[in-house]
This record gives sequence, C-alpha cells and structure tokens, in this order.
Amino acid sequence: MRRRGALLGAGVALLLAMALAPAGPAAAGEGDADAAAPKKTAVKKTATKKPTKRKRATGKKTKKAKKTNTRAQTKKAASGPTTVPVDFGIGPAFHWISGPIQDDRAPHFGIKLSLAAIIDKQTLQENKGRIPKQYRSMVSKLGEVRYTPTVFIPDTIFISPPTRDETTAMYGASWRPFGIGFPLIRSPRLRIGAEVDLTYAYIDGEESGLGVTHFLRPGLALLADLEIPLSKTFLISIGWSSGLYIPQEVGGDIFAIGDLEDSIWHIGQAFVQLHFRFPYAVDL
Repeated sequence: MRRRGALLGAGVALLLAMALAPAGPAAAGEGDADAAAPKKTAVKKTATKKPTKRKRATGKKTKKAKKTNTRAQTKKAASGPTTVPVDFGIGPAFHWISGPIQDDRAPHFGIKLSLAAIIDKQTLQENKGRIPKQYRSMVSKLGEVRYTPTVFIPDTIFISPPTRDETTAMYGASWRPFGIGFPLIRSPRLRIGAEVDLTYAYIDGEESGLGVTHFLRPGLALLADLEIPLSKTFLISIGWSSGLYIPQEVGGDIFAIGDLEDSIWHIGQAFVQLHFRFPYAVDL
C-alpha cells in the first residue's frame, strides 16, 4: 500500500511539474517572429505614404507657382508705358472750288495739317500680349495703323484773303474725323483712301457779284498721296483729294440746294506736307 501511494504521489508531482514548466526555445522563437512582423510592415507602409504626399503637394505648389508667374508676366505685359512714333505734318494746300467760285478765282489757299500716332507692324508684334486674343489674328495682318488722338484738330484751314486782282475771299476749316486707306506701295508709301469730311467755309464774293456764302456740308473725300521718307524722323508727302458734297447754292443760305452749275459740290485739294516724327510714351 505504501508503495502504491508513493508511486501515485510521484506521478501527480511529475504531471504538475510538466504543466508548470516554462516554454522551450522553439516556441519562444515563433512568438517573437509573429509579434515583430506587424511592426516592420507598419513602418514600411508609413515610410511609403509620407513621401508620396510630399511629392504630390510639391507638384501642386509648382503648378500653382507657374500659373502665378504666367499671370504676373501677362499682367505686366498688358500694362505700363509703350513708346510709339507720333507724326506731325504741316504744309501748303491749294483748292479748286466747283461752280462760279472757281470761275472767279482759283486756287484758294490754305494749310494742311495732320497728327497721328503711327502703330506699325513692329510695334504690334512687340505688344502682342496687350491685344485681346480674339483680335490678334486680325491685327497681325495689318501693316500699319494711324490713330488720330482727337477729332478737333482740323485737316485743313482755309486762309485765302482777297488780292488786288481777285476779290473773292475764303476762310474756314475742314475736319476729317476718320477714314480708311489702302497702300499700293509700302516704301515709299503710295496709298489711296476715303475719309469722312465736314467743311465750313465763309466765302465773301460781294465785290465780284457772288454774294456771301456760309458753306456748311458733310461730304466724302477721296484721296491719293505719296509719302517719301528722307530719314526716320523727317518725311515729305504730296497728294490730291476730292471732297464731294451735297450741292449748296452760291450766295444762298445753308439749306439752299441749287443746280450744279450754280452750287458748290466739289472741292479739289493739292497739297504738300512736311512730316516730323518723334517718340512718345503712352500707357496702353
């Protein structure tokens, strides 16, 4: 009995010792591997995501910076002063007036004036960014644009006092606010064109029996001129224009319309002009 009890106690002690014994090296190694794997993977994923976000953010910033620079350059090109040549022309003019005025005296004298900013092809190319996109193709085909700053500058001033042999006098002015021309030759420039005309002239023909006429008529002037450059800043031009008007009776009131033989319906003008060009800075 004592032997059986001892054997039974030894068996129970052995089972308890096995149950309470620590895990072996193989089990510990597997546990370490399982615990370390998630940590390594998480580190790799985090390191991969962060640079991607930085790269994308940098790319967006670069695009925004480029757009900002482009807008700034466009804005800068679309503002600020631009230098353009301004042409001032002056010279004598000689006038032949239809009807009895011409029969009594011809020509009548005057002064031909012009003032215009010359916008040539080179200036248009240099300031292409200032031109709206929808007009760039049309403007690029233009050879030259002449812009008159005001309509109050007369095209012609009539100054024709009476002389010893010719008693009819003429004073007044003619305005040509806008027109269009076509160059036949560019250098030297030979052009033809048409311009809207408004003329007022006080014609005193009392001593010659023609009475006093206040000629006031709108009209259309057809012209041709040749412009010869002697230097970049000095040019000379010669030309002819024919102003066509609604006939106004000589000696009658402003609204009197008479026969062509007794009326003013055409004023022919021959002129010579000296042109002086100088640079002028303008803000476009």
